[in-house]
Amino acid sequence: MPEQETIERAREDEREGKSPSTQAGEFVREEMEHIREGKHGARSPQQAIAIGLSKARRAGVKLPPPKRGSARTKKQAARDSRKGKTARRRKPSRTRSRAVTKALKRESRRPASHRALSRQARSAARQRTKASRSRAAKKAARTRKRKR
Repeated sequence: MPEQETIERAREDEREGKSPSTQAGEFVREEMEHIREGKHGARSPQQAIAIGLSKARRAGVKLPPPKRGSARTKKQAARDSRKGKTARRRKPSRTRSRAVTKALKRESRRPASHRALSRQARSAARQRTKASRSRAAKKAARTRKRKR
């Protein structure tokens, strides 16, 4: 369950008209904090990000499933989004929750390190096409706050 503060921050982003990925960023940030605090670990930075995105979808952030993900990932993303839209019918299984937490506790804390995240950001940026980068830059210039 995400912290109340994270949900509020994401809601504020939504009120300000920011994109769903920006809203979801709050949940990813929280996940990284949890790993750094030693609450649990992750196998890789990608797994930590995926956990954050899943929590965002379950909290009601309107994040679409990934375009280039596997069928399984897309299906899971759709399931998470559905969970975020409907009220909870059943209490989560205590045994299962404990098992997930225990498995994550065995994982490393290194994926949330500055170095690992920097490597992840670089590799993600490298995968983007020139057109995609150019489009993002133009949008940034268009939406930049002007000085009076």
